[in-house]
Amino acid sequence: MRYRTRAEIVSQMLQVAKQDLSGVSKTKIIYGASLSFFQSKEYIQLVLDRQLLEHDRERRRYMLTQKGIEYLELFEHTRAFGDI
Repeated sequence: MRYRTRAEIVSQMLQVAKQDLSGVSKTKIIYGASLSFFQSKEYIQLVLDRQLLEHDRERRRYMLTQKGIEYLELFEHTRAFGDI
């Protein structure tokens, strides 16, 4: 089994959030990105601090930000050159 980089994990989290622009639950992010509960605490805080996701506390949903969209685009672009 290959270990994932931090960038890959963040990308997977953002891909999950991208699926529903009205927001996704924390549980959906955890399952979609295959995170443990302890990992989820660290990584969700990371993406919130970097403003890649925003959190609607009232609805308990996480939404992809414009900065998150740009991160995904750059990640996919650089990943395409990784196999050279």
